[in-house]
Amino acid sequence: MSVQFDRIALIGIGLIGSSLAYDIRRLGLAREIVVATRSPDTLKRAEELGLGDRYTTSSQDAVKDADLVIVSVPVGASESVAKEISGSLKPGAIVTDVGSTKASVIAQMLPHMPADVHFIPGHPLAGTEKSGPDAGFPGLFEGRWCIFTPVADTDETALKRLRSFWEALGSKVDEMDAEHHDKVLAIVSHLPHIIAYNIVGTADDLETVTESEVIKYSASGFRDFTRLAASDPTMWRDVCLHNRDAILEMLARFSEDLAYLQRAIRWGEGDKIFELFTRTRAIRRSIVQAGQDVDAPDFGRHALDKK
Repeated sequence: MSVQFDRIALIGIGLIGSSLAYDIRRLGLAREIVVATRSPDTLKRAEELGLGDRYTTSSQDAVKDADLVIVSVPVGASESVAKEISGSLKPGAIVTDVGSTKASVIAQMLPHMPADVHFIPGHPLAGTEKSGPDAGFPGLFEGRWCIFTPVADTDETALKRLRSFWEALGSKVDEMDAEHHDKVLAIVSHLPHIIAYNIVGTADDLETVTESEVIKYSASGFRDFTRLAASDPTMWRDVCLHNRDAILEMLARFSEDLAYLQRAIRWGEGDKIFELFTRTRAIRRSIVQAGQDVDAPDFGRHALDKK
């Protein structure tokens, strides 16, 4: 693999940032990796892990002379980062992000991007419930989608360079409108996490279910909700606040469908229940066939961990 950028600045070094660092190093995609995070403790740990070539708590310093800047922070912090780095960006630099909401990120960052910088919002659909620099690992993006939501008048050469970068990481790249992205992610990612947080919270609140019983019998399905509900609270709080309209729309639709199922259960309408369960089972098989999971015991997690 050939060097694609002389200097890449990683702003934020959690799961996505650290995984990027591993793969950029492993694949030789940059001559220098600069790691920036506000927390001195996190920065120290990143250095202990050897994630970069240079380390700083100043995003402004990190982006100087960087050809590619990747912002990997909770979406609510996007504007503050954009303000901090705007005056130090190299002319011709590509600035991208990895946030799970795009319309909000564009609204926060685009006004602060200099005219001679290429801002290309992005979102790799990859991750785990773990966070922090220790959570990262090589190959996280292999076979996963990365979605670009280009703004008006995006430079095609810069877009091709960024596409080539993500493809070198093993990702499949797609493009879509930011509002459409947010609606799609609301149903495939945001709503499942919200439901998981809510179910786990409900179980914790029930006085008739003790904590020991919740843990003891978790293999019966509850365990899989706890994995999602263990995701970074700061990140998912920001997702809820910054993709509010799409999430509320999907929650309303979900509530209607849940009421339909509730009525079917109440009135013993087994045919309706069976039809729904049969249809949703087919979705699972389609996901496996699309290569977004593997058909193995334990929802494929053990097999994926070995990769």
